[in-house]
Order: sequence, then structure tokens, then C-alpha cells
Amino acid sequence: MTPANRSAYWRANLRLVGACLVIWFACSYGFGILLVEQLNRIRVGGFQLGFWFAQQGSIYIFVLLIFFYAWRMNKIDQKFDVHED
Repeated sequence: MTPANRSAYWRANLRLVGACLVIWFACSYGFGILLVEQLNRIRVGGFQLGFWFAQQGSIYIFVLLIFFYAWRMNKIDQKFDVHED
């Protein structure tokens, strides 16, 4: 792998990690703490949506982001020919 490809690979990786962290922060801190009052006006399964995000929603989002990260990194690995096949 050339130094230019190596740099582009890590740039793509860090961009993906940054995007995942922003989404997770928005869901856990934004929806669970900052917007809790507005979201509590909406009920899901008998629970207030703000409460749900604070207690379980951010965990579900985190698990989904793990699967998304693995899927997207496989695509990035194939693009830069560093896949494990």
C-alpha cells in the first residue's frame, strides 16, 4: 500500500468513526438529555419517548452503529484492497 493510499484509507476510517460518534452523541445526549421534555410529549408503548431514549434507545442505536461500522469498514477495506478474504 502506498503512503497516499494509506493516508486515504485512514482518513476514510476516521471520517466513518467521527460520523458514528456524532450520531451516537446526538441520540444519547441530545435525545436523552437535551430534548427530553419535547420528546416526552410522544408516547411509545406506554412510555415517554424521551425516557425511552435515555434508558434504552441510545443503547439500541449504539448496537446498530456497531453493525453499520463493520459493514461499512468491509466496503472501505475492499475499496483500498486490504480486505481479509
